[in-house]
Amino acid sequence: MSQKAIVRSVVAVMFALGALASAVAQMPNAYGLPISLENARKSAAPALAEAAKNNWTVAVAIVDPGGNLVFYEKMDNTQIGSAKVAIDKARSAALFKRPTRALQDALAAGGEGLRILRVQGAVPVEGGIPLVIDGKIVGAIGVSGATSAQDAQCAKAGADTVK
Repeated sequence: MSQKAIVRSVVAVMFALGALASAVAQMPNAYGLPISLENARKSAAPALAEAAKNNWTVAVAIVDPGGNLVFYEKMDNTQIGSAKVAIDKARSAALFKRPTRALQDALAAGGEGLRILRVQGAVPVEGGIPLVIDGKIVGAIGVSGATSAQDAQCAKAGADTVK
């Protein structure tokens, strides 16, 4: 192997390790007071609207920083299994202070990322996002029922409205 090939390989490995580290890094935000029911409803509404606009059927859960359910809604004809998954995604995002996409990416990277499978309560499936108000994590939103990317699109619509 040439010296250039070795350097390229080392750089590629370093880049991959850096990406893995950033994927599993928690948000630096402190926890704040729990999200109010009013703000939880405000966060769920655009998530549900995004799903309806795209003809997806989903369940939406909003939890407080401790993972306790604050608000929940399931659209008609949403698969039953998505009911609990939405709550689990929200809890995972709140308790681990990161979007569940970060856990999914860490798992997909393999190696050290496979440890995610052993972490109780970690849901490595896109669709859970922490909710931040005034720089503090006040809870999280979890969406389930469509593909994980579509769930995340709905969750982002909800998370973007909380400020």
